[in-house]
Amino acid sequence: MIRKVRITLATVFFIFTTLLFLDFTGTIRHWMGWMAKIQFMPAILAVNAVVIVALILLTLVLGRVYCSVICPLGILQDTIAKIHNIKKKNRYTYSKAISWLRYTMLIIMIAAFFSGLGSLVALLDPYGSFGRIASNLIQPIYELVNNMLAAIAQHYDSYAFYNVDVWIKSMPTFIIAVSTLVILIVLAWRNGRTYCNTICPVGTFLGILSRFSWLKIHIEKDKCVKCGLCTKGCKASCIDFKNYKIDYSRCVVCGNCIDKCHKDAIHYNHNKTGENTERESNKSGDSIDTGKRMFLLSAAIATTAATLAQNKKKVDGGLAVIVNKVAPERQTPLTPPGSISAENMAKHCTGCQLCVSECPNEILRPSTDLSHLMQPIMSYERGYCRIECTRCSHVCPTGAIKPISRSYKSSLQRGHAVWIKKNCIPVTDHKSCGNCARHCPAGAITMVPVNPNDEKSIMVPAVNEAICIGCGACENLCPARPFSAIYVEGHEVHHTI
Repeated sequence: MIRKVRITLATVFFIFTTLLFLDFTGTIRHWMGWMAKIQFMPAILAVNAVVIVALILLTLVLGRVYCSVICPLGILQDTIAKIHNIKKKNRYTYSKAISWLRYTMLIIMIAAFFSGLGSLVALLDPYGSFGRIASNLIQPIYELVNNMLAAIAQHYDSYAFYNVDVWIKSMPTFIIAVSTLVILIVLAWRNGRTYCNTICPVGTFLGILSRFSWLKIHIEKDKCVKCGLCTKGCKASCIDFKNYKIDYSRCVVCGNCIDKCHKDAIHYNHNKTGENTERESNKSGDSIDTGKRMFLLSAAIATTAATLAQNKKKVDGGLAVIVNKVAPERQTPLTPPGSISAENMAKHCTGCQLCVSECPNEILRPSTDLSHLMQPIMSYERGYCRIECTRCSHVCPTGAIKPISRSYKSSLQRGHAVWIKKNCIPVTDHKSCGNCARHCPAGAITMVPVNPNDEKSIMVPAVNEAICIGCGACENLCPARPFSAIYVEGHEVHHTI
């Protein structure tokens, strides 16, 4: 029963968490956006005390169910291992924990967190790792299938689907996602939860807490015949059936051992003495009533998740005009509206790519700078940051991008436009243009004579930096190729005007 409840809940969490990264329409986030916010590291970075306390209490009561039910990277490992188990069943063996490596990775994560090394934290965060896999490897496939359906629908004069561009947003991030997936496949294929119980710092931290959990898996010596089936079915390799011992720091309460045992010698219960002995009720031949425990397990997880869910406003960001351009060299990177500052982004972002996946204007992409690797920056070759779109600010689970309203965004300055005379069409081709001024939503660009003493000279743009909000409409819609005649330079700290 434990195994069935765990698989059911894990399937629900995995499907909808994955869809958060795949659904480019923004529909799923209105209903399931809270699933990203109850992940452990995002909650830590967002200083979300309610979620942190809830997850710690969940672990202290039920054990490491977070790793087997809520964490998408943990469920992905189980899926990979399950595929291998189809041909090779009962393949696991007990092995001692590699404690020196586990705690070294945890110390590195803590040190990186307090020293502000956001890129290193992002590499070790399981949720961020899964997000990169989903957005870089699974989302393109999802979009290709969508485009196939759009082509079929168009043939029948239906607009139920629409085409989207499929493109690699950052090659370094793509390579990191591929490398992470390969490592996961190799480790999970060989021995189940090796990554989760050896490399993942979140798993190690929760493992420390799970040693003191109220409910645990126990082996009853009086019933155990030492057949070893529990150990052979334990993907965490944490059951030493010969000595009736279980390493609770690695046990993820998957229920496989209970399902494998034919002698009813393994149970998930509270043992006050901490010994693996038979309960008095079993001595009289009574069967164990697991219904209450199963209800507690499912209700606790479901209630925790539901309590943490947050209602969000629906926002229609629209779609930007797609153009082909070459990105300019910006002295200061552009961070998304709501990120407050480059420093806030660096401290809180896990590089999960959820905001990048959700951006309907295709302006967000992972940074290739080593100090901010995989963290989102803005660039306007494919679109611009429309004032009515605030989607990225509402999906971020870590607080790297704070929720903002459309009215606030319209007055938020995250950069300013800079005119490049040598690229401007009125200067190079002696033809009137003014595209940047016509499309500036803030009215920060006006056309003035290139020669102040000659009113009949060609008109060129003049930027009022005081009211420019850095939306990038001028840069994106500038007809100059391959470099725009006007581009947006970022600000280290955002402020309202």
